[in-house]
Amino acid sequence: MRRKGAPIRPGRCRIGGGPECGRDTGDGMSRRASDTHRFWRDPALPALEARLVEGGRAVCYEMHSHPTFSIGVVTGGRSDYRIGRARHEVAAGAVVAMNPEEAHACNPRDGLPWSYRMLHVDVPWLAAVQQRDAFRPGIALLGTDPALFRRLNRLFDLLFDADADILAKESAATALFADLHHGPGREADPAGDPHAGLERAAAFIAAHYAEPLRLADICAASGLSPSYLVRAFKARYGLTPHAYQLNRRIQHGRRELRRGRPIVDVALEAGFADQAHFQRVFKRHVAATPGQFAAG
Repeated sequence: MRRKGAPIRPGRCRIGGGPECGRDTGDGMSRRASDTHRFWRDPALPALEARLVEGGRAVCYEMHSHPTFSIGVVTGGRSDYRIGRARHEVAAGAVVAMNPEEAHACNPRDGLPWSYRMLHVDVPWLAAVQQRDAFRPGIALLGTDPALFRRLNRLFDLLFDADADILAKESAATALFADLHHGPGREADPAGDPHAGLERAAAFIAAHYAEPLRLADICAASGLSPSYLVRAFKARYGLTPHAYQLNRRIQHGRRELRRGRPIVDVALEAGFADQAHFQRVFKRHVAATPGQFAAG
C-alpha cells in the first residue's frame, strides 16, 4: 500500500484500474498533472460532448458505462481495451465505439503515453438524426477505418475550434452520424419535390445569413430532415449550408467594403463575432485581406 503523501510511480495500468494508475479523482478515472485533458461542451449543442487526452500515461479507468452512444479515435500510443468480456489491444489509428450502458475500460500499456479523442452523443438526438423512433444498438466499431478515422478527427478539430460556428459543428456531426447509419448516399429522398425544399433552404439562409442559424431553423423553413439537408444541399449547391451562409456573409462584406465602410462595422453587421474572425474567413474566400480589398 502506498503511504499517504508518497509520489505515484509510473507502472503498468491494469484493466479496470488499480493503484499504479495514479490518484483517484472520484469519477472512475485517475490522472497525472502532466497529462493534457480538454473537454468541449456548448449549451447550443447539448446532445454532444467531446474530450481530448494527450500523453495520458496515468489516464486509467475502472469498468464503467455511459448513457450516451460513444465513439472515438486513438491518436497516439497503445492501450488495453476491454468491452464486455472481450479484451483488445488498440493503437494509433483505431476507431472504437460503445453503445449506451455498455461496460468498458481502456488503459495505457506499461505506463506509456497514449492519446485519444472521444465523443459522447445523446441517444434521442442520435435517433432523430438516423430517423428512427428510438436508438437501436448495432453500431459496433473496433478496428482501423482510415476514412472514418480522418472524418472523426476533422469533426473533433471543428468542435474544439472556437471560431467555428454552431451551424458548422451541428452540420458536420449530423452528416457523420447519418452516414454511419445509412451509408453514404443511401438515404431516401423526402416526399414531394426535393429541389423545392432545397431552394427553400437556400432562400432562408440567404435571408438570415447574418444570424446564428441552427439546422432546426433551416429544416423548419425547408421541410427537410437534418440528415437529408446536410447531404443534398451540398450536392445541389456545391456548398454545405454553413459554407453557403459564410459565402453570403462575405458577399455582404465585399459590398459594404466597396462603399468605404469600416472593417469592424462590416464584420459585426455580417454576423461575425469580431474583426479577426471576419478577416480570416474573408481572406480564404477572396485571397486578399479586407484592408487590401477596400484599398482597391
